[in-house]
Amino acid sequence: MYSNRPFFGSRGRSKLINKAVRPAIDYLLLFVLIYMLIKAIFVIGFEEKSVVTSSDVFYYHRLFTVIAFFYALRSIICLGFKSFTSDFFLFSSIVLVLIFAFTMDVDRNIAWLNNHYVYSLVILGLFIFEFSRFDIRGIALVLNPAQLFMLSFAFLILCGSALLMLPNATVIPITFVDALFTSTSAICVTGLIVVDTATRFTALGKSIILMLIQVGGIGIMTFTSFFGFFFKGSSSSFSERIVLSDFLSEENVSEIRKTLAKVIFITLLFELVGASFIYLNLDSDHFTTIGSKIRFSVFHSISAFCNAGFSTLTDGLYDVRIRNSYSVLYIIGFLIILGGIGFPILLNLYTFIKYKLQSLLSVIRFGHRKAFIPKMININSRLVIYTTIFLIVVGTAFFFIFENEFALKGMTLPGKIAHSFFGSITPRTAGFNTVNMSQLTISTVVLTIFLMWVGASPNSSGGGIKTSTFAIALMNVLRIARVNRHIEFHGREMHERSVDRAFAIIILSIIILGCASLILHIAEPDKGAFSILFECVSAFGTVGLSLGITPLLTDFSKLFLILLMFAGRMGILTLLFALVSKSKTSVYRYPKENIIIT
Repeated sequence: MYSNRPFFGSRGRSKLINKAVRPAIDYLLLFVLIYMLIKAIFVIGFEEKSVVTSSDVFYYHRLFTVIAFFYALRSIICLGFKSFTSDFFLFSSIVLVLIFAFTMDVDRNIAWLNNHYVYSLVILGLFIFEFSRFDIRGIALVLNPAQLFMLSFAFLILCGSALLMLPNATVIPITFVDALFTSTSAICVTGLIVVDTATRFTALGKSIILMLIQVGGIGIMTFTSFFGFFFKGSSSSFSERIVLSDFLSEENVSEIRKTLAKVIFITLLFELVGASFIYLNLDSDHFTTIGSKIRFSVFHSISAFCNAGFSTLTDGLYDVRIRNSYSVLYIIGFLIILGGIGFPILLNLYTFIKYKLQSLLSVIRFGHRKAFIPKMININSRLVIYTTIFLIVVGTAFFFIFENEFALKGMTLPGKIAHSFFGSITPRTAGFNTVNMSQLTISTVVLTIFLMWVGASPNSSGGGIKTSTFAIALMNVLRIARVNRHIEFHGREMHERSVDRAFAIIILSIIILGCASLILHIAEPDKGAFSILFECVSAFGTVGLSLGITPLLTDFSKLFLILLMFAGRMGILTLLFALVSKSKTSVYRYPKENIIIT
């Protein structure tokens, strides 16, 4: 877990500190933080007060003094080790902040020091820091990356369900199934709801949902590993980096730390910029206070970028205050596209833009460009970007044609284009609706089912079979029609393994959706086969669109949709890798024989 090579002192001292003293401090500190976290959850979830009393001040004073002592002690014993610099900086900073905020004689009339939520956030942050520092090598020896990924989401869903059942999280208590459904929908960034988010959840409940969306969109492993890498520094093991490289699709293991930082930075940057643009384009007359306007902007920016589809309005974006604000629809639409295109693509574009800016600066300063780097936009990025643009353009055109005299009737031409554009984007796992879903024609509903089935791009927050899978399958069909031996794209040949995976995902998705629709139709015969198919595809694609039957489903059907949402967020291949044991590689091959296929 830590470096065994001190700058000074004997190896015996190193072993004593790393194997006995430091682990003991780590576990004691984590135990204290777990106790404080449980206490904080009890206070904000069950008690009616949010203002800190004098007895509460004394309680926080004692416990944070204990934590400050542990941090100071661990900073001291790090002296002489490779991890001393990062540990000393982190621990000393936290100690100074804690001493200033909680042990010095500060004015207790300061608002942020008199609120339990502030203390709870500090405790949660410290807990995440400490939890992230623990080595995952032991777990990685028992679980493969797919199983670790699946269990981390399942654990987070259960925690979210428990938090949503807190008395202070809801206006009217909800059942465990409804809490589990809402938590799964938020973690799997789906957006299907069985209770109205706007009216059934309090500010605390909406904050919990937003937190679940954020962690679910980025990925719990990415979220915790980000802190772990920065607070463990160079002591992070190679095996940990190998595990995380599978989650981030990063081939260069040594770049994992930078990749994690870029993912977090890009996510927060787009969400902040998106929230700012939404805020500037909202009509202030529709909001009672500036705070409500800010909360709406932040919530919908995060929900859009994470492709969650949750809204704080009862009618969602179909609300009359939003559906006629075309600039807001375009902003949310582009946030959905950026969130659904996948982090590898965003990182590749980040590298490309960075190179272009550096090249421009080089021309300005030295009069010549930087050395040319071929294929900066890699083949995966090109395929995903082209497929995404194709689906958006085709979807927008057909939505406009199908709904011109129906759901879009009476709108101006700019309004029809804005709603058609949004109607093409939102089925790609976002789940917002700006038109009345019950007024859509059958043709549009079929188009929506197709777009939901395709979904977003690989390694994004969205579900579906993914754009690259659809593109490879389509190109393989064209290859067979042209009697070519290989799939070629932009001077590259597609690997046979990619083609095999694409068709395996397509076949398995059709089987899963067919079986799920059949089972739900047997359980809910009065809901209609078409509406049930739409619901199943929406859940599997982690979209969140519905024809209005979700709140009317029985608990059995809700649990079944929970499994579909979970499977869609994990991905079919991830579930296969997690549930099916790897077979041994054969040292022989049988003779080949053709099968008649027409």
